[in-house]
Amino acid sequence: MTEKYPNFLLPQKIDGFLSVLSKMYATDGETILQEVVVNAQIRIVEAADVYQDWGKDVCGHSVYLGLPESLYLRIVKAKDEIRERIKTDLNNLHNIHEEYIHSVFLEVINNSDPDWRKKTGLLLSGKRFVLPEIEKRIWGESGYRLFLSHKSEAKVAVAKLKAELSCFGVTCFVAHEDIHPIKEWQTEIENALDSMDALAAILAEDFHDSDWTDQEVGFAFGRGVQILPVKITENPYGFIGKYQALSCNWGTAAKEIVKVLIKQEKMMDAYVNAVRHCPSFESGNKLAEMLPTIERITPQQESDLIDAYNINDQILSSFGFNGGKPHVFGYGLAHHLTRLTKKSYTRLDTGNIVVT
Repeated sequence: MTEKYPNFLLPQKIDGFLSVLSKMYATDGETILQEVVVNAQIRIVEAADVYQDWGKDVCGHSVYLGLPESLYLRIVKAKDEIRERIKTDLNNLHNIHEEYIHSVFLEVINNSDPDWRKKTGLLLSGKRFVLPEIEKRIWGESGYRLFLSHKSEAKVAVAKLKAELSCFGVTCFVAHEDIHPIKEWQTEIENALDSMDALAAILAEDFHDSDWTDQEVGFAFGRGVQILPVKITENPYGFIGKYQALSCNWGTAAKEIVKVLIKQEKMMDAYVNAVRHCPSFESGNKLAEMLPTIERITPQQESDLIDAYNINDQILSSFGFNGGKPHVFGYGLAHHLTRLTKKSYTRLDTGNIVVT
């Protein structure tokens, strides 16, 4: 503190506000933002900006969030958007007069381990490091990483579910078909569990009779990643008993899973990428079924989704995206972008979407 301002309150409460933000981001499924605040080491420069308001000094503080190198490198391209979002959310949380957060900066540190961060299960220090080449072998180049936990008796139906989910940008790990014969199977499963974004417990007949499925769910619970109980025939129990199950059948499971996951920013990014690379208008119609379930979209995702629509002829010809048959396939992308952004979007005679 400076001698002129000896009693700042806001810097003393920042850690508590970050704890609240962690819970908010977890509730909203914004995993990347939660990882940033959970793993951040805080450094504050007080009174970095001062201005007069009715004769009183209003002081703005700069908050520096130090991140582990691996996390910093993962979010570096979006760091400006992330730090502005955290600054806005911090200022919306507190009601301390004549103080505010002037700026938030992200920087690299070695490590950080406060007690409240441990309880989230997201700390990188508590996660076994998986080499990038191993992650690429397991999950491929891109996509939302979903571990499908299931009994071996359901392997045929689960393999079909994996293929259906790939249409939406979900990359699945299914032990019986994804482990290379020369790889030691337990290590490969652990690598997948350590690098997954979420786990879907496929609660088909006798799911709980397998020691491995219970251990996989417990692993996910310990890591703090999202767990989706998918009720085919069995009810949730044990660790997953506290989660609301998705009641569905094998034919509807993929869409029900994506409806939940798409609330997460990373899944939304994977969905936009799937739209960009959609191979057919039939697949486009399937992808369009998710449009009504999208609750929020970032400016970057908005721009990328419009670009993906305008450059992919298969999406342009998809009634689900162009709105050509609203009573059968829905009102299309322009309608939902207007709903999400409050901007006015129009489809031109060429089929392209523009802001009007």
